Amino acid sequence: MAVVGIDLGTTNSVVATVRDGQVVVVPNSQQGYLHPSVVAFSADGLKSFSVDAVARRISDPKNTVYSAKRLIGLPFRSPEVQRALIRLPYELREGNNEQAVFVGPDRTYTMPEVSGLLLGYLRQCAELFLGDTVTSAVITVPANFNDSQRRATVDAGRIAGLDVLRVLNEPTAAALAYGLGQNMSQRIAVYDFGGGTFDITILQVENDVFEVLATGGDSFLGGDDMDTALLNILSDLFHAEHGIDPRDDRAARSRLLIAAEQIKCHLSDFLEARGDLKNISVGPSGDQLSLRFHIARSVFESAIRPLVARTLQTCEEVLHSAQLTPSQIDEIVMVGGTTRVPLVRSDVEKFFGRSPRTDLNPDEVVAWGAAIQAENLANAGDSLPGRAVLLDVTPRALGIAVAGGFAERIIDRNVPVPIEQTRIFSTSADNQVAVRIQVCQGESRRFDENVPLGELELTGLQPARRGEVSIEVTFKIDTNGILCVRARDPQTGAMREAAVNVRGTMNESEVAEAAERQRQPLSLEDASDLPEIPLTPEESEN
Repeated sequence: MAVVGIDLGTTNSVVATVRDGQVVVVPNSQQGYLHPSVVAFSADGLKSFSVDAVARRISDPKNTVYSAKRLIGLPFRSPEVQRALIRLPYELREGNNEQAVFVGPDRTYTMPEVSGLLLGYLRQCAELFLGDTVTSAVITVPANFNDSQRRATVDAGRIAGLDVLRVLNEPTAAALAYGLGQNMSQRIAVYDFGGGTFDITILQVENDVFEVLATGGDSFLGGDDMDTALLNILSDLFHAEHGIDPRDDRAARSRLLIAAEQIKCHLSDFLEARGDLKNISVGPSGDQLSLRFHIARSVFESAIRPLVARTLQTCEEVLHSAQLTPSQIDEIVMVGGTTRVPLVRSDVEKFFGRSPRTDLNPDEVVAWGAAIQAENLANAGDSLPGRAVLLDVTPRALGIAVAGGFAERIIDRNVPVPIEQTRIFSTSADNQVAVRIQVCQGESRRFDENVPLGELELTGLQPARRGEVSIEVTFKIDTNGILCVRARDPQTGAMREAAVNVRGTMNESEVAEAAERQRQPLSLEDASDLPEIPLTPEESEN
């Protein structure tokens, strides 16, 4: 039985494994190594994946889910999901435990279930390629993912029938692929700018020991936002020509969004993009409306400059947390497809004062690291040039609600994991026989300015005056970055322990039911009719 590493991405996913001491990336049926993170649904319950599903984004946008990674583990009412509702052509609504669920043509699907379907597809691709059963995997997540997002990712793996050996932070995985067996002593920055998320992680690499010094990021900042910027440019051009805003039409918006992604890639290599977009929308008289466009790279860069500036602000904050300056970084490793954008590379070079490493494949390097860690965990890394030791940290502070609407911090940001911390609190009212512990993630002293994760209740306290009864609250974070909270009454010995994964996540029975549904075979068909946008290359490059 084989183990794999999976980079479960917002735009594309990559699966890799170790064979005879070498990392091998698993192709799809068209021998491509990037698997679009898209799942299309039909009324008869059938699903399509990868390239075939991308084509369905135009023909059936309402029933085709993409960018699920941006939604996984987030409550429906969270600001991130509410922002996504404006952009996405498919319908979301609130489900059990405040989850954001996709309204499909046959039933509703939770985001872990959608991601589980995609992981099941990737698993079958790996099994066909390897000729072996795949039972276990290391799955990567953004370093800035919170507890519920990590838990939901594990649930997605379980739904796909995988034993998730570890949830590994993407920048740490990239550093592992970069440095294992190199006998280096370097302080490196991993700048990870993907389709939907951004992370910056500072690591000290000593031989095969990878110690994270500080990390930070934005789980709602990525190439998708650049696509939206180009979508707005195209929409304004279309509106100026035809007097119709294509953003108001689901199908037209989907066509332009796919075109925007292709134009973005084109502008990474050329100074201009020209082309014709056919049949974007239908006019008042029923005629098909098209758009001939001409966009200079400089126009695109003006639109995305604020997005790149946000990443550099996060870089500055993380360096400050590590008590370092840009000049103290030895190497900058670029990860994620968005790092191919010339403005990103040039601005990163200006910020750090040195050229970033661009020789590593930014699309595959995270999956490489995940495959290496999977081999380490499953087979003790016997076939690898070294045995890696990973020392990761918490991306955000964790605390609980206390009187007056404040938050009391239990675990600080950028503390090494695994970790266990205990604090003692007292009752806030006379004759209090129960205490409700609300857990949050963030650095603010005000509870409501942080991200609420969940809660648990300790009952059976001895009635007494305010402040006379003590409660021990213990936070434990494992190597996956998943939190467990334990509350204990020292006088009675009463204890309550729970993983804080209530808001925006599935319960055990829902995960089991979804896993049972997934045991039916999945189609691995890929279509070759991915829409191409005709572009006219310019003579001048880069």
